[in-house]
Amino acid sequence: MTSIDDRFSERHHAIAVRMIDQRTWVSDVALSPDGHRVAFVVSTIDLESNTTTSRVWIDGTPITAGDHDSQPTWSPDGRSMAFTSTRGAEKSASTLHVIPIAQPGETRTVCTMPDGLGDLAWSPDGTTLAFTSRTRHARYSLDDVARQPPRKIERFFARLNDEDWIFDRPQHVYVVAADGTGRPRNLTPGEFQHSGVSWAPDSTAIVTSAQRHATWDSDLAHDLYVVPVNDDDRSVEEIRCLTAHDGTYSHPSVSPDGTQVAFLGYGDLRTFPQNTAVGVIPFDARSTEADITWASSGLDRAFFPTEGVRAPVWRDDISVFATAEDCGETHLFHVFIDGSQPPEPLSDGALVVTGFDAAAGAIATIRSCVDHPAEVYLEGVRVSRVADRWATGLLPWEKFEVPTTDGTDVIDAWIMRPADFDEHGSYPVLLDVHGGPFTQYGEGFFDEAQMQAAAGFVVVMGNPRGGSGRHTEWGQAILGPKHPVSPGSGWGGLDADDVLAIIDTVLDRFTFCDRDRVGMLGGSYGGYMATWLAANHDGRFRGFCSERAVNNLLSEEWSSDIATAFRTEHGTVHIDDPARYEEHSPIRDVRDIDRPMLLIHSEEDYRCPIIQAEELWIALKLLDKPVDFYRFPGENHELSRSGSPVHRVQRAVIILDWFADKLAPR
Repeated sequence: MTSIDDRFSERHHAIAVRMIDQRTWVSDVALSPDGHRVAFVVSTIDLESNTTTSRVWIDGTPITAGDHDSQPTWSPDGRSMAFTSTRGAEKSASTLHVIPIAQPGETRTVCTMPDGLGDLAWSPDGTTLAFTSRTRHARYSLDDVARQPPRKIERFFARLNDEDWIFDRPQHVYVVAADGTGRPRNLTPGEFQHSGVSWAPDSTAIVTSAQRHATWDSDLAHDLYVVPVNDDDRSVEEIRCLTAHDGTYSHPSVSPDGTQVAFLGYGDLRTFPQNTAVGVIPFDARSTEADITWASSGLDRAFFPTEGVRAPVWRDDISVFATAEDCGETHLFHVFIDGSQPPEPLSDGALVVTGFDAAAGAIATIRSCVDHPAEVYLEGVRVSRVADRWATGLLPWEKFEVPTTDGTDVIDAWIMRPADFDEHGSYPVLLDVHGGPFTQYGEGFFDEAQMQAAAGFVVVMGNPRGGSGRHTEWGQAILGPKHPVSPGSGWGGLDADDVLAIIDTVLDRFTFCDRDRVGMLGGSYGGYMATWLAANHDGRFRGFCSERAVNNLLSEEWSSDIATAFRTEHGTVHIDDPARYEEHSPIRDVRDIDRPMLLIHSEEDYRCPIIQAEELWIALKLLDKPVDFYRFPGENHELSRSGSPVHRVQRAVIILDWFADKLAPR
């Protein structure tokens, strides 16, 4: 005999499979030097093999056939293309290849790296490929962990989510001959981490972002460095710092004439979040704060989007292209490097630009919208259709505004009506709260909303204060009350007011929403908000899902992979003011939780370690309160976004089943 739960699971499993299996999208767009051809990566999720494949395409046709090909990079003459893959004998190895484009020929393997290969860039003279890769300590040559020597930890940020230990596998800048005749050469050996590669136009140097100063793990500064590309070992000795250890500066991009470096960053190490800006500094600068021009200062928005970040791309010697968030949308902007004019939008409408490139006067973008995964556009016209068949039948949503309870502003919010919607019907409601908190929901494709609506729920989401996509004060409104720069309400203050304002407005405005059947869910910071509201909701909700959550700010500050950085948000160090961390921790109010809770956490989550869920689960069990707890093995903080397809389906079914039960008509 089939139970109600079994029927839920069968239907919800089918929905989850529909929304995950064979989903296809585009990334890594790259225009040929003459602007006539466009390369990009097409990725497809395959549930049966429990993996995601990625292949390089040019002008609508696949040109590679590996399982994990990416980072297409044109040679300066446009006759060849470099790309990365995993075609080595060792499963964990990364490989670098060059394929001829203008003439027949075979794909050649340039090099194999044991631990990753990113930031691929071809030298302007065409002779050399640069990239970043992790350089492993000798301990990793021993397969038997029981024989590996112990790690001596001397720095914060020694282990990162989705990376594991990094202090003994620092990411360095390498170069290798593009014709495959030499071995890769490490230009930045040592303990320091590097990211981003941009060549000087004469091919004699590379600009990268790194933390190469002695106090990097306490002051949190990221700087820009010029790394000479010599034929000997002098590169390390001649590395020159451009910036002054006074900010976070990343994603460098050298101007065509070699005189300037554009980048993304901000100059206040005491405060996060910040609206990351486009900055410009002279190539010959020497660690002087005054050298930076904030080119995008005319637009107070984050030029470090939630969905897709890349270095600025130079249009000419006086301006660059860059993307920024705006009230749930993300658009491409034209930015003059002297900051004399506000950035000019080059895209518009309800969409999210997740990638872009420019060459020879042509512009290519990758765009996503609520009912379609990312596709390639050339001069604003769509030129790829890889997701058309899969996207058939996806649902739209409606944007609306919610006044803040203090009357100072409005909140951007969205509602998605359920499948087979009847205006005269009555439907259960799920309120989603995003993580971060400095991120945004908006006009891009979001599988969570599609699955929930397909299962019969009204889906509601919004961007409360503390999120991105708005002016600086909006994002900093929930900094700690004792923050030295911009004191705010702290977590669980104005943000919670905004979340409750969103659901109250929805229930008053949209009569098809059943106010007696409302659930709330969120992950990471959104999980924090779920636990916080579970004890502070005044009867609005019937159930909460708290996923990969922060439940105890105090224990998070000594167990997270980014421990010690939270002072930039909360305003104090936890050992100086533990009471401040405890005051804003949801676990403090666990006795007031009066609704069922669903806890989901990954066992290899280092950002919000699983102890966060364990603390809450133990407390709820001791208090004999209804709680369900699921632990996913082999997954980290990114389970819902990039976990194994099988686990993502299982997770979706758990959530849909749980809310279908808890929000069932009484």
